[in-house]
Amino acid sequence: MAFSSIEGLLAASRTCPVWEAVLADDCADRGVERRKSLEQMAALWAAMAPPVREYDPAARSHSGLTGGAGALLEGAGPGLCPPFLRQVMAAALKTGECNACMKRIVAAPTAGSSGVLPAVLLPLQARDGLEDSRMVEALYVAAGFGQVIATRASISGAEGGCQAEVGSASAMAAAALVHLMGGTGEQMAHACALALSNTLGLVCDPVAGLVEVPCVTRNVMGAMNALSCAELALSGVRSAIPCDEVIDAMRSVGEALPASLRETGGGGLAATPTGRRLAEEL
Repeated sequence: MAFSSIEGLLAASRTCPVWEAVLADDCADRGVERRKSLEQMAALWAAMAPPVREYDPAARSHSGLTGGAGALLEGAGPGLCPPFLRQVMAAALKTGECNACMKRIVAAPTAGSSGVLPAVLLPLQARDGLEDSRMVEALYVAAGFGQVIATRASISGAEGGCQAEVGSASAMAAAALVHLMGGTGEQMAHACALALSNTLGLVCDPVAGLVEVPCVTRNVMGAMNALSCAELALSGVRSAIPCDEVIDAMRSVGEALPASLRETGGGGLAATPTGRRLAEEL
């Protein structure tokens, strides 16, 4: 894709919506017709729903570490969060558990962070009655911002820590939410920057080397972070640091992280006594 900066992406969208600029670039980059690109993105959107809609609370991962948590968030709950937020958290857990159970998910941008985008988009569509075409637009926005992050920094936990996975997914989701709520391209950039800023330094420390603990619940955090940062941007709160500079900072932080905190299972929760015991048992 042509976009190597958020500044460039916004410049390309001065005469069209951000999602249209990303769509046009995709068609040019891959040499496909507009219809084909739209069909492929619509298929990705359709694939995000089954892990949530067809969730099986009895399913467990092979390790036994994951399963059933998504169902615990359903219902009225103790009253700390309103129903919409509980739906967001449940959707993140369900998708993360689906991935851990080796079922079909959409890596957006990675399998380990696959719960963030559907967690914020599916409940919003249900709440506001949004057409699927609008959700496809949101995915193009997410893809455009994600491409810049991947180009300037990384979306790999092994390369940049979990900030590169859940952090990137959260930033992409924040921008997508701003689009759906009628925000501007500039507000999308601020939402993305704020979401990344909040996750700088997030380490990748999977227990037993599995994308389960703490990965699944980190998707919940990423989804809630996306919601709050989109709300901030839509309310006029701005990131003091430009989005491209935040992305560059994420790259620098990732490079500074020791190898033990970049998906090797040598540090963080993976290195705790319980984490080591679980690894040995598995």
